[in-house]
Order: sequence, then structure tokens, then C-alpha cells
Amino acid sequence: MRFALIAGEASGDLLGAALIAALRQRFPDAQFVGLAGPRMRAAGCEALGGIEQLSVMGIGEVLPKLPAILRLRRFLYRTLRAQRPDCVIGIDAPDFNLGLERQLRQHGIPTVHMVSPTIWAWRQGRVKKIAQAADLVLCLFPFEPQFYAGHGVDARYIGHPLAEELAAPIAREAARAQLGLPMNGPCVAVLPGSRGVELKYLAASFAATAAWLANRVENICFVTPIAKPSLRAVMAQAMAEHAPGLRWQLCEGQSRAAMRAADAVLLASGTATLECLLLDRPMVVGYRLSAFTAWLLGTVGMLKIRKVSLPNLLSAEPVVPEFLQDAVTAENLGPAVLALLTDPAARQRQLAQFGAVRTELKRDAAENAAAAIAQLLGR
Repeated sequence: MRFALIAGEASGDLLGAALIAALRQRFPDAQFVGLAGPRMRAAGCEALGGIEQLSVMGIGEVLPKLPAILRLRRFLYRTLRAQRPDCVIGIDAPDFNLGLERQLRQHGIPTVHMVSPTIWAWRQGRVKKIAQAADLVLCLFPFEPQFYAGHGVDARYIGHPLAEELAAPIAREAARAQLGLPMNGPCVAVLPGSRGVELKYLAASFAATAAWLANRVENICFVTPIAKPSLRAVMAQAMAEHAPGLRWQLCEGQSRAAMRAADAVLLASGTATLECLLLDRPMVVGYRLSAFTAWLLGTVGMLKIRKVSLPNLLSAEPVVPEFLQDAVTAENLGPAVLALLTDPAARQRQLAQFGAVRTELKRDAAENAAAAIAQLLGR
């Protein structure tokens, strides 16, 4: 058996590596190729390219890189059409993967799309494109399959791989020792994102929020994981300009250790919010898009949900404070984080909801995905 997996960012790399391991249990001699990150390569995937080639976000940010992205898709189409793998699995990155899946499916190659596009949030008409592209959609969240009912799409809920991966509890003290953080006083993890454009829009406001907190909380310290070396200077400059002299440590990667070490987390909306939930840490979410992208979403009415962070979408009651666009200010973020540090009831409102979500998501997702793919292939 030969599988092709196409991932587009770090979270897709993580999902792809877990899926490779589960497929290898069923097909010990299977071969894997695709667009891969370090985890997928370590799991045995032969890389036809790297996930960094697709790590862009927002309409305004994609446009300058569109020619290179289209060249990459043509290359993958020609390569995979010639190799004819037994199955092509697109992992997230729907704007890239669905077109590629549709083209390959037209040539009789079975296609799977792992991670349902957010049709429940915006651009609901994409369900027709998904029906043309994928023989099978693997959904990570329980509310998603219902959106495909009646559209001829085989969509299955498999649970979320992160729920298994992050199940083992690690004490704050152990995480602080791992990172060399002070043991005394409260700690806030500050995660303004893993992409340069996210730091561009969030680093200064998050740093100003840290300064706001430091003026009100004795012995507070901060920790920020840096996703890649090129982003360190951006964060360091924001700290120097807006929060000089604080007890603040930058670490290479180790985002989960940083969240485990924290009493509260201030972070950008995205997969990290789900990790934070699974690690049982209360949080405040802030997010900014470019002015053009935000205008387009608001003007055209493409956005269909009022809450954007995954914890709020998954919880029975939305309990995570969210601040978007112009609301991302120290005056808004600071009091919300302070409440999580000083008010046990505010913390518990979040953590009670998070426990129920963790139970629902923990379903051995990679094995469920491998079983569904094997069934699709008649194996």
C-alpha cells in the first residue's frame, strides 16, 4: 500500500504523524509520501515538499504567495497522478487540498480529507466542493458530521488526536522547572501565534497586556514559546518597547510546557487554544486579521459564528473571553487575565467546561481514522 499525505502547517504535521503510525499498524509494509513536516518525516514519510510552503493565512497574506502555491499544487498533481497511490489524504489546508483532491479523484484515486473545513463557521457553500473532492471526510469535532447530512458526503467523527497525546497530567512545578521559571508568584504564558503575521498584529498588544498585569500583580512572571528562530526578534522588540524589565522568558518551542507552567494563558485563536483546553489551563483569547481580510469577512457576511475560539465552540457554554480586531488592547485583555489569576470561580467556570470537552474528544482518533480509511479502500 502507498499513501500520500498533504499537510499544510504544524498542526497538520502532528495529525499526519499520528495517522501514519496508525496506518502502519494495519499495513506494516505501507509507504508514505507527501507534503510533510518534521514529525511526518520522523514517522517515515518521504517528503515531496515541506509544510512551510503552505504556512500562510488570511486572504491578504495569501495573494503575494499565490503563484508559488499554485506551482506547488501542479507539481503534486503531476507527481501523484504518475505515482497513483492507493489513497491521497489531504490534512486540513482546504483551499489547497480540496482542489488537488478533486483533480486526483477524477483520475480514479481514492481521496480522504482529514479535518473538516469550517463550513459551520463560514463559506457554507463549500460543502458542494467537498463532495466533489473527497470520498471520505474525517471530522475532529462531534458537531461537524451533521453539516454534511444530505449532501452525499461520507463524513465521520473520529475524535481529536490531541486528546490522547495531552492526556497525561504534568504539574505546574515540573513544567516551571523544565523551563527554568521562578517557582514563586503567578505565571502567565503569552502565545501571540506561530506565524510572523500573527506576531505582527498581536505581539505589541500582548506585551502591553503583560505590562498592565505586572503593575497590578506582585512577583508575576511571563513565558513565551517562540515557534521558529526568525520570530524571536519580533517578540523581543515588542517586549522592549511595551514591557521592559519584566520577569519574562522566551523559549525555543516548548509551547505545551509553557502552558503547563502557567496559571493563566493569553493566546491567539487557533489550535493552541484546543491544546490549552486539553492541558486544563484557563485562557483569554485575542486575535487580529489584516484590515482587508477583516473587512471582507464582515462586509460580505462570510462569518457565520459569533464565537471563534475552539474552546467556546466545543463547550456547552462559551466561557473563554475573546477579543478581536480593535478590541485587542491591554485595557480589555488585562482585566480578563487578572480575573483568572485572582478569582477561583472564574477559573473554575472554564475548567469545568474543559473537562467535559476532553472526555468527548478522547476517542483514539488516529485509529478511528485508519479504520475508516481501510474500510473505504475495502481492506
